[in-house]
Amino acid sequence: MIKWTKAVLALAISGALTWVLNTKQGDVPPFGKFLSPFEGFWQNGEAADAFPAQQNLTLPGLQAPVQVRFDDRRVPHIFAQNDHDLYFAQGYLTARDRLWQMDFVTHVAAGRLAEIVGPSRLETDRFFRRMGMVYGAQKSLDMMMANPVTHNVLQSYSDGINAYISSLSAKEYPFEYKLLNYAPERWEPLKCALLLKYMAFDLSGRSDDLRMSNALNKYGPAVVKDLFPDYPQREDPIVPVGTPLDFKPLPAPPTPPSFQAAMSEKVPAHEPNPELGSNNFAVSGEKSASGFPILANDPHLQLNLPSIWYQIQLTAPGVNVYGVTIPGAPTVIIGFNQQVAWGVTNVAADVMDWYQIKFRDHTRREYWHDGRWKPIRRVVERIKVRGQPDRLDTVLYTHHGPIVYDRDEKPFLSETPIRHAMRWTAHDAANEVLAFYQLNRASNYQDYTAALANYGSPAQNFIFADNQKDIAIWPNGKFPLKWRDQGKFILDGTDPAYDWQGWIPQAQNPHVKNPARGFVSSANQSSTGPDYPYYLNWTFGSYERGHRINERLARMTRATPDSLRVLQNDNLNLNAQLMLPRMLALLDSQPQNVASRGARQQVRTEMHRWKYFYEANAIGPSIFELWYSNLVRRIWEDDFSKKGTGIELRWPGRDRTNTLILQEPDSKWIDDRRTPAKETLPDLVRLSFEFAADSLQRKFGEFGPKWRWANQKSTDILHLAQLPGFGRMDLDVGGGAGIVNATSERNGPSWRMVVALGPQVQAYGVYPGGQSGNPGSPFYDNMIETWRVGQLYPLVFLHNATEQNKRVQATWTLNK
Repeated sequence: MIKWTKAVLALAISGALTWVLNTKQGDVPPFGKFLSPFEGFWQNGEAADAFPAQQNLTLPGLQAPVQVRFDDRRVPHIFAQNDHDLYFAQGYLTARDRLWQMDFVTHVAAGRLAEIVGPSRLETDRFFRRMGMVYGAQKSLDMMMANPVTHNVLQSYSDGINAYISSLSAKEYPFEYKLLNYAPERWEPLKCALLLKYMAFDLSGRSDDLRMSNALNKYGPAVVKDLFPDYPQREDPIVPVGTPLDFKPLPAPPTPPSFQAAMSEKVPAHEPNPELGSNNFAVSGEKSASGFPILANDPHLQLNLPSIWYQIQLTAPGVNVYGVTIPGAPTVIIGFNQQVAWGVTNVAADVMDWYQIKFRDHTRREYWHDGRWKPIRRVVERIKVRGQPDRLDTVLYTHHGPIVYDRDEKPFLSETPIRHAMRWTAHDAANEVLAFYQLNRASNYQDYTAALANYGSPAQNFIFADNQKDIAIWPNGKFPLKWRDQGKFILDGTDPAYDWQGWIPQAQNPHVKNPARGFVSSANQSSTGPDYPYYLNWTFGSYERGHRINERLARMTRATPDSLRVLQNDNLNLNAQLMLPRMLALLDSQPQNVASRGARQQVRTEMHRWKYFYEANAIGPSIFELWYSNLVRRIWEDDFSKKGTGIELRWPGRDRTNTLILQEPDSKWIDDRRTPAKETLPDLVRLSFEFAADSLQRKFGEFGPKWRWANQKSTDILHLAQLPGFGRMDLDVGGGAGIVNATSERNGPSWRMVVALGPQVQAYGVYPGGQSGNPGSPFYDNMIETWRVGQLYPLVFLHNATEQNKRVQATWTLNK
């Protein structure tokens, strides 16, 4: 009996262990499968020489043979005989390198993370569903699929991805599928549209309307006009002030009387009902050594592995283009061909507004607008949750858009108002794929502007240069036609005067071609000066990066590609150059006490000799960043933080803060109203200086080389799913926020590119990662070191499928 009991017990334990090892336990992977020598992660290892130099693949769905040549960075150069096969091959090869990444990001955008990782991501899914990501993606997809060109592109690209997915066995799944214990699903064109909407969210999916309305209610219009001006004191706009208009502007919609009254001192403002970094630049041929334009672009995004971008060359009748694309989106997004080059940075236009909604009753089935009750559209979202029953979530829609949160709950993003409807350009149909399809084939300025007419969201500064020696820049996208400051605060959802009244004609978007100064540039600053006839936004990126770029470009003569590469790596901080002398003067005006001697005196001496460059080895940046940011906190925290006021408020911007520190030492905002003593500006400067010095001493020990900026900043490139051990930590690199080399803790230049136009185009580029999304591949992060030191690789641009090039290391043929 005992023997039988032991046998049954051993069998039960074995069975339980087998089940445990092959079943996902919460966030823990099924280690039996994961460690299996036959299907587990061991299968994802890749030797440096494992890539076949010659290969013939048969892919059902191709119409003709396609030749693919791979260079020494594993970049595919695709030569196809028609558009269908070109994008089929692009989809197949992108999936081969980045399948999990593109699949994962579209799961995020669609609000489908919980079905992979379980209930911990349920609120993330609810938020993206309630933001209307699928709603907007479907509207754009309908437009793209109605166009025969983009229908062919999207369907062919999707078919290529599916051809790769169908070729995989479980043991060949990318590593992350095994770790998270799920399988790739069939790719649909909707996923491409979702990817573009996710980029729109990343670049234009935030709003300060609630925080600004709270500030208006708390302090009144006079304070808001003072601390949050519509145009900064220091600015160097993308389109130079005084650029002649080449159009007759439309009249702006009239400002509603209720808004005019709220912004005067005649009536009190009402709090909303509680049922509530990138650079591009181009120099003209007159400024270059070659006599032809040179263009540079380095979009600043979050740094992740696998890399955000994927390099590729696409060649077929009518097109030969090289550049980067987002895995999961066809065509080339940033790049060049034999005649033109282009790049993008974020515009930061106000394209998302919030409307306060008046419901008829607690059932929330009707809302008041334009003098009558209108029906609410109700959309039931079914959210799959791994290991649990599906959740049903009802989202309410008005004519504005979705009511992201219709009940009292903690929002996923704190700035999201409750019981307000959202109006957002990303919900409108647009055909961005057609815009890039045409840009890829452009040969002159006219082709470039024609392509931009199809572009909707997110709004981007499209910079351009061509072999005809034209340079240009267009802050471009769909911009609502608004009255001044419409959307700076929460809007009245009952009054049609507050609705969007139409669109700025695309041909009247800000732009400049061949300016007399010989260059064009953007760095997320204001698109125009106050002389532009339309309202785009009241706040943009701070002016320092743009001004520094323009300073250097203005002095540049006989420029080469390396001149622009060096500019991309410029580490001078104009904010430190402006503010440190004032801060030191205020600090030096106070008598030194015993506590200020010794180590703090060394810190003071260091700051007097520092020249404002954010080099990796410099100590000055570590001190200044802590000192300045703590000073700003001491000025505004008591009046504008939730900790000090109990409500969500936006802090005044850097430009206004600096003006206060430089020119208004007796401002009422300097005193901390939470303390009985009256603080002065010198007091705050001294306290923040001591905070910076003491913080660094506690972190690194006595003043010395360990205080270097790279140690304090600690730039990390994390795995996209933040899987420990699969990123690159503590990179030894300079730069920082507000600097041309905008490499901060988690963000930075996601793709650096320089293109020299001419009879034979020459281009250079790098991103912080590699072509492969497989952590077991030598091409996963092999470009990080080149990126870290600010160098670029010469890009292999092949003119035909048989061109000889010593850097081409493999040739594959894809057969029908």
